[in-house]
Amino acid sequence: MVRWRTGTVRALRREWTGAVELDVDLSDGTPMRALAYPALVGRPEPGDRVLLNAGALLMGLGTGGYALVVALPDRLPPDPAQALDTREAGHLVKARYTPLQPILLGVDEEASPHHDVLATADDLAGLPVVTADLHSALPAILAGIHADAPDARVAYLLTDGGALPAWFSRTLAGLRGHLVGTVTVGQAFGGDLEAATLHTGLLAARHVLHADVAIVAQGPGNLGTGTRWGFSGVAVGEAVNAIGTLGGRPVGSLRISDADPRPRHLGVSHHSLTAYGRVALVGADLVVPDGLDPALAGAVDAALAPLAARHALVRVPTDGLDAALRASPVGLSTMGRGLDADHAYFLAAAAAGRHAAHLLIH
Repeated sequence: MVRWRTGTVRALRREWTGAVELDVDLSDGTPMRALAYPALVGRPEPGDRVLLNAGALLMGLGTGGYALVVALPDRLPPDPAQALDTREAGHLVKARYTPLQPILLGVDEEASPHHDVLATADDLAGLPVVTADLHSALPAILAGIHADAPDARVAYLLTDGGALPAWFSRTLAGLRGHLVGTVTVGQAFGGDLEAATLHTGLLAARHVLHADVAIVAQGPGNLGTGTRWGFSGVAVGEAVNAIGTLGGRPVGSLRISDADPRPRHLGVSHHSLTAYGRVALVGADLVVPDGLDPALAGAVDAALAPLAARHALVRVPTDGLDAALRASPVGLSTMGRGLDADHAYFLAAAAAGRHAAHLLIH
């Protein structure tokens, strides 16, 4: 449950879109690093008293090393400028029935300027959509798309398996100028557009953002239990189903690694094998990058062989992708490993992006 702490803001640190990093001194003098979302709690200033949820930080879980600011109890932010006592400003509630639930305007609500478009939208018209297990694949997929289709309009759909606030992601903040927009779906929030479901989010990417390609991946963080079914990335398979149902082209980015110390993630991760092999009921293009180490390539081929009955295993050349990855506008990191430490992981994601670009061009 919640581990509460109270303290005083000593200094502001880094800031990025939607988030402020703080140095906080707890009431007993212990220093603690914290993160605040000004849109939820107001903007902290040095000297402010803050209430913190410190549980995940104290347990060493994947919060990026932060306690999270719950409130500035002595200086509450004002009410929004637009009255929220009617549905004119939206009534889509995210992080529902938690103390910090935001009430937002959904992209297809009656009050949305996009309601008329989405009221009848029912087809993605062949939109290529890349699905990935981890948020860290996002910049690599984008690099692969733009390597061959530099002018492609790419939308990102942030699902709710990881961080719910899009503001938590420094990667996403750094990619804002390279994406046509972000749609936060399900319980996730803070994107350029808000959608209640992945289906609505996909339709908004196609018909509101006019994306040429879309990427679906959870926010930063990944819930995993070390079991076949107990991980948040299982939703990748459901994403494939949604894309296919709506007439899109699912492109599966495989989680491939020869650097992960956990056997279940070596070769093709069991996350990819379960999501695409057991959960996805619609066929997808599963992208296998050329240029892998021969031993790794053999392990990948053997692991994917049973999936060929449902999916198309597509081999994609990787010439030029290393340079595209190194030119990424944001740093590449997965599970603490950078590009050179886990090259196969990022190469596989970039190859999926390249294949999506190929579908767009051809």
